[in-house]
Amino acid sequence: MPTLYHAPNSRSTSILVLIEEMGIADRIDVVEVTVARQDGNGGPDPRNPHPEGKVPYLTDGEDHVRERGAIIAYLTDRFPETALGRPVGHPQRGTFLSWLFYYQGVMEPVLVHDWATIDHPILHATFRDLEAVFARLAEALDSQPYLLGEDYSAVDLLLSSPFQWLPDAMPEQPALRGWIRRCADRPAFHAVMAREQAGLRR
Repeated sequence: MPTLYHAPNSRSTSILVLIEEMGIADRIDVVEVTVARQDGNGGPDPRNPHPEGKVPYLTDGEDHVRERGAIIAYLTDRFPETALGRPVGHPQRGTFLSWLFYYQGVMEPVLVHDWATIDHPILHATFRDLEAVFARLAEALDSQPYLLGEDYSAVDLLLSSPFQWLPDAMPEQPALRGWIRRCADRPAFHAVMAREQAGLRR
């Protein structure tokens, strides 16, 4: 059985939402671990096999997967019947993978640099800037409710996830705000967030 190493209220929460959306909670073992937090709390957990002590981290037998985009691709490929991904041979397979890699390679670095108020022409040339990222998202959502069309998918989950945690970073464009609200207003998202908050109150 695949095992997800997860720290509550962290980047790995989005993988819990994915598992809930896919309806595969009974087929994934979730192990809660501690991680070093930005406020100085927490720290490495010896139970976590991630080589840098981070989450999320997925193990499946001898195979190990890190980085959210890779974990999303792995799980949606492993359980294609859930229809949250785009399997090999699907006409949107390339678009699906492109959005996953765009998030990891462009969007998250741009958001982190903006949040840290780090600005340099090389960063703009390499990763673009927030305006360019928002323009790319707005272009994709101009005539459809989700990034791949009429139906919500795992790329919507991943690319909307930072705005659930950093509402101040939310773009002004109505189309993007509507998309972010749609992605957050899903039973799986609400169920996972309720469990995460209940865990914090224990």
